[in-house]
This record gives sequence, C-alpha cells and structure tokens, in this order.
Amino acid sequence: MTVFRSLATITVALGTSVLMTQAFGSLDRVGDFALLDDRGEFHQISRYQHRKAVVMMSYHPSCASISDSVNYLSELNAKYADQDVEFLLLDSSGAGRTEANEWGLEFPLLNDAAQLVSAALQIEQGGEVIVFNPERLSLFYRGAANQALDITLQTLLDGDVDVDDTVKNELAGCAIDYPMRDKLVANPPDYTTEIAPIIIANCAECHRWGGAGPFALDSYTSLLGWSPMIREVVLNKRMPPMQVDPMIGHTDSAQYLSAETLQTLVHWMDAGAPRGDNPVDPLELVPTEKVFEWELGEPDFIVETPANEIAAVGIQDYLYTEATLPFDRDVWVRAFQYNPGKETVLHHLMTFISPAEEDFWGDEAENEISTRRFLGSFIPGNNPATVFDEDTGILIPKGYKLSLQFHYVSNGLATTDETSIGLYFYDEPPEKELLTKAISPRFVIEPYDSNHAMEASYQFEKPVVITSVRARMNFRGKKMKFEVQTAAGKQREVLSIPAYNYGWQPHYHLSEALDLDTGDSIRVLGAFDNSYSNPFNPDPSEEVSFGLESYDEMFTGYVTYYEK
Repeated sequence: MTVFRSLATITVALGTSVLMTQAFGSLDRVGDFALLDDRGEFHQISRYQHRKAVVMMSYHPSCASISDSVNYLSELNAKYADQDVEFLLLDSSGAGRTEANEWGLEFPLLNDAAQLVSAALQIEQGGEVIVFNPERLSLFYRGAANQALDITLQTLLDGDVDVDDTVKNELAGCAIDYPMRDKLVANPPDYTTEIAPIIIANCAECHRWGGAGPFALDSYTSLLGWSPMIREVVLNKRMPPMQVDPMIGHTDSAQYLSAETLQTLVHWMDAGAPRGDNPVDPLELVPTEKVFEWELGEPDFIVETPANEIAAVGIQDYLYTEATLPFDRDVWVRAFQYNPGKETVLHHLMTFISPAEEDFWGDEAENEISTRRFLGSFIPGNNPATVFDEDTGILIPKGYKLSLQFHYVSNGLATTDETSIGLYFYDEPPEKELLTKAISPRFVIEPYDSNHAMEASYQFEKPVVITSVRARMNFRGKKMKFEVQTAAGKQREVLSIPAYNYGWQPHYHLSEALDLDTGDSIRVLGAFDNSYSNPFNPDPSEEVSFGLESYDEMFTGYVTYYEK
C-alpha cells in the first residue's frame, strides 16, 4: 500500500478541510546538506540513515503562527518518542547563532545564516515542514505542521510502506525573503574579480596539477565542469577540510568559508556561472607546479625519511618508519618544516620524538595518560614552517630518533615518496619545553550505536600553558571537543571538531594560548558513530574496542603545553 492510498482513505474520514489542502506528486529528491545547530552540534541529513525519518521545520521568529507550529511539533515529538524519528528546526531567517541562542527553543536549531540550505530546499514560508527519507535523500512530506503531518508519520511507522509519492500539504505561513540570493542572481558576481579569487585562496593549493586534490581547478572551464560537485561539498561541509566550530576558540590551522563567501560562490552558480567579458582568466595564471622553498632559509639539519613505495591502486595501510638522528648532544627545535616528496599521494605524516628502543606509539599503547614529544604533522595544502612561541621548543635528547606514521592514498600511478623534514635549532636551550599529553581512554562500542559518548580528562599538577590540540579517532569517530575545567569548577570551551573526519589529521595551533593553574583539568569529550549512517564505517555490526590499528578504534586527545 502506498502512502498516497493510505492517506487518501484516512483523510476522507477526517473531513474535507484537510483533504482540500492535500496534494500529491512524484517523489521529490534533494541534495545532501550539513549545518551546525545553535549548540554547536553537527547535522547532516545523510548521516541520519539510522532513523526512519527526519522532520525539519523552517523557523522564522517573526512569523505570528510559529509558536503554535513549534508546539505542535513538540506534541509529535512526544508521541513518536523512541520510534526512530528525528525532529529539527531550520533557521531560515538568516540570523546568526548568537541571536538564535536567545530564543531558547526546545529542538536543535540548524543555523543557516547564509540561507543556502533554505534556498536549496526551496523553502518559501516560515513553519514549512519537510520530512526526509535520509537513506535516499528524498521527501516523504512537505507542508504545514498539522494533522496531515501526523498522518504521514503514523503511516510511515506502521510498517514497511512503499512510498512512491511526496505528500504535499499547503500552508499559510509568512514568506521567507532571500535578499542576498535575489541580489546575486539578478546581478551575478564577476568571475574574474570575485569568483576566481575565492577559488585561488581556498581551493587551488590542493586542486592543481601535482597537488593533493583529485582534480585541478586551473581554468574557468574546469571550474564550470566541477561546479555541481563543488556546490555539493560546500553545502554538506566536506570542503574545505578540517573545519571546526567557528564559535568556539580560534585556530589558523582550520579552514573557514564565511557566509558571504559561500553566498557569492553558490549564487554565482545559481545564476548560471557567467564567464563575463574580461578575457583574463586568473585560474590559468596560477602556477601548475609548486616550487618548494624553505621559508626560514636553509635548515640547521634536514631529516631524510626512508623512501616509501606507493602502489598504483588500493587502500594504503598506515606505514610506520623511523629516522635515526646523528646528534651527539641534546638539541632544541625552535621550528620545523615538511618538504613532501609526492604531494599527490602523501595524505598525512605524524612525527614523534622517541627513545631508540620505542615504537611509534610509545606509552600510548599501555597507558590512558602519557606524556610525549610530538614534533608536528603534515597535511595536504599549504604547509608553512611551524615556529614555536618565543622561548619554547621541543627537546630532542641525545640518542633519540624520529618515529614516523605515513598515510598514503593511491592515484593510479605507482610512485615513490621521499619526504624530508627541515629542523631549526636554538643556540641555547629555551626557557620552556613543549610536551604533549595524550589522553586516551579505553572503551567498547556496541554494534549499531550511532552516538557512543566519550569523555576523559587530565588534571595538571602544575600551572601550564596550552598551545595546541589534536583529535585522533579512526573510522567511527564522530566528534571531539576540548574543554578546560578549573579547580573551582568553572568550564571554558577550547576547540570543537563537530564533524570529525578520519581522513584529516591536523594539529590545531590555538590563536591564543590558554593559561591553566594548578588543579585545572583539560577535558576531552566526543562520540563515535558505529551505525550505517557513518559512510566511513567498515562494518556497523561489529563490536569495536580500543586498539592501535586502523581497524580498531581510539579516542585520543593530544594537548601540547609547557609548564609556566
């Protein structure tokens, strides 16, 4: 029985008032999208496949009837509790998260400050409800928050229903205005002076010939050809990579696109991606080959890592190697820079300073809390020299080595990578030694658990200054956040990675270092997604526990600091 036949029968029994506003059409489909809500949580429609339906209502505070609609949604939320239905609000007003936090709403409110998702979903009125089939990115329902919505949900939950049609129910709400969309579509941004600079500043570093990106954006023609994919990945936040919650802390190590930048790019595409009359194509002027330079001049010592062979195809396991060091004394590193051998295949590289007899993992393999010397990481894109704060550095004791973890990706051509690391030393030891605390609790994740919560902490026995953090999980990692809890019980958020991606392993250097007093703690909070909604999950039916291999899981918060 289809939803159409079921609802038609029930609706007649309820009376003509509902029937007259009911309409049916072919199954509507939508593109995937992702947004942060007013609490900083990440929501992506395709990540709700463990739910039978997602109910989302457009919210606009100026609509006179919006409170009644929210109240009705609350009734349905209570009615369908524990029946695999997710209820969300979408802020279609264009308000920022700060303003939205003052509204005190019951449901998570997805922040659509750029109004791009609202426009893409063709939402025209406040109070408009959309019911998603998250598995197929199609729509069960579009219309008002009334009895027809309730009937639709009841019908869906009654059993395995063959849904062939989107239920459409008219509503009389307040109109949603899209001033920036209307402005930019009517007068599209100029490709040469507005669009191309966005691509050069945010994309071309990786998306060039010989770069880490899978395709090059080296002309207007290539940008036009890839524009559907670009639109998709910016709307579902796959790109730019390494995004963090912009409302919590700040780090230049993360990638951001402002609402204005996103509107300019997406609405230029909406307007047909006009080329304009300027014959100059800035993308064609970007050098296709990147010439590496040591930014700080010739290093004091260059570490030549072992040559690694990368197969043409297939999934590449982590590769662990080491580099011996010839120093006959202790040396202090004030700066370093990676010189990647083959950027097209080198996805990331982690470097620890270890005793000669220790492997890459060191004390982390046995202890939930360990102290390590972490030099830094290489990730695709622009990798400038890392210069430590004045009078701080990393000690390489005499006889120690570098322990290296390489992650390669295949690109269709067998190749060899020979990456080097330039080290810059202090002439005299600095005042403060940079150390990294690895906070790594043990756990067991049950099969199909979509939100296995995690929390761990470490209390400092001396005053310290935190300079950077790094999140480390594997395929099932969902999110991680760092917080400080003072000895007096006050909490302060440091940095949040609301949509953890195992493919990216950045070390987030804080724009402002954090002072902690004796007795203060660093807390690491987060979750795993072991459901089939997680596109990276190898097998949601497996019970997963802590381990060091990629098929295991880990929940490790790395905190780099120095003692005051």
